[in-house]
Amino acid sequence: MKIGVLLDSLRLGLDEGLKAAAEMQADGVQFFATRGATHPAQLDARGRAALKRRLPDLGLELAALCGDFGGHGFARVEENPRRIDDSRRVLDLALELGTNVVTTHIGIVPAQKSHPRYAVLARACEELARYGEAVGGTFAVETGPEPAAVLRAFLDDLGRPKGLGVNFDPANLVMVINEDPVAAVQALGPYIVHTHAKDGVNLKPVDAEKLYAAFAGEKVPGFLWTDYIDELPLGQGKVPWPKYLAALRAAKYDGYLTIEREMGDDRRGDVGRAVEFLRELLV
Repeated sequence: MKIGVLLDSLRLGLDEGLKAAAEMQADGVQFFATRGATHPAQLDARGRAALKRRLPDLGLELAALCGDFGGHGFARVEENPRRIDDSRRVLDLALELGTNVVTTHIGIVPAQKSHPRYAVLARACEELARYGEAVGGTFAVETGPEPAAVLRAFLDDLGRPKGLGVNFDPANLVMVINEDPVAAVQALGPYIVHTHAKDGVNLKPVDAEKLYAAFAGEKVPGFLWTDYIDELPLGQGKVPWPKYLAALRAAKYDGYLTIEREMGDDRRGDVGRAVEFLRELLV
């Protein structure tokens, strides 16, 4: 497996972030392509060509692009035509820059197929999957708000499309639903195309609907998400890293462990230490 860095965790900007990732001796990087200078509409041909040269010059690969546009993912049918079109453009950019993986949150998958949101998410994912298969790319659904078994059943129900996979984030499962990442890998193994290396703890049971509504910018009266979850540096949370990595190997996953740090006052330091932490485990 290779070690990546989500550049947005460093809060240094693209150029300085790339330099920092190279100094940390990461193998690759990921960055958001949904905002700022790396949005497909902002990154012109000259900028794309320069970035394609810059990565190998620094000894880096592009592990994946992040195509998460925030909000409620693809749960609101009226927003989906624009979101799906924007997601296609992100995948086009990813392929041009050298990766075939775009990670994204789609919204909370209901356990019951009769739930109205299930059909909305299914239609959106079918469109994304068709486009991904047509161009040779994969939209990777990030784990977290629903149990792994529910996400697996959802993907199976879509017919196991080639253009749709999973971005496995063990910390999301630990923090939000207290799920064992090892068992979750066993459930989702065939779909995993990318992972986020993140850690954390669940402080007390949390309603995922309220949590992700808060993340989407909604006001949820009396709800403060920091009362429920705490993201921590790698090795300090509840992700059982040796067992988790063994489960990934057993699932024949040999891709990127892309470090993500969303909180903390020393994110650059935390990411650098996370690179070293993973290197020791991968020896």
